Amino acid sequence: MSTTPRRNFLKKAGLAALGTSHVLAEPTRKKELFVHHVFFYLKDPNSAQDEAKLLQGLEKLAKIPAVKLSHIGRPARTSGDAIKKDYSVSWLCFFKNLIEEEIYQTDPVHLAFLDECGPLLEKMVVYDALGQKG
Repeated sequence: MSTTPRRNFLKKAGLAALGTSHVLAEPTRKKELFVHHVFFYLKDPNSAQDEAKLLQGLEKLAKIPAVKLSHIGRPARTSGDAIKKDYSVSWLCFFKNLIEEEIYQTDPVHLAFLDECGPLLEKMVVYDALGQKG
C-alpha cells in the first residue's frame, strides 16, 4: 500500500494551515473616524426665527454625502459643574476620515450655510477629533 497520497494530503493540509494562520495572526486594522462637533451661540438666543433658520441650515448639511451620521441637539436638562448649557444648538457629525471632512468643508451646501447662518451667530465653538472605530 502506497503512502504517497496520504503524504501529499498532509503536505497540502499543512501549507493550507500555515496560510490560514498567517491571515488569522495579522492584526485587525481599525478604520479612521473623524468627529466634528460644533456649538452654535445665536446673537439673539430668544429668536425662534433665527433658531429655525439655523436648524433648517443644519438639516441641509446632514444631506451632504460626506456626512456619515449627524445629530442636531439643544442643551439637555442635566446638572453638574462640568456641564455647559450656554449654547443654542449643537451639531455633531461623523466622517469616514479627515479627507471626507475636508470635502464637507468645501461643499457648496456648507459654504452657503456659513453665508446664510453666520450672521445669526455670536460665535461658534468647534471640537474636531480624529480617532478609530472598532
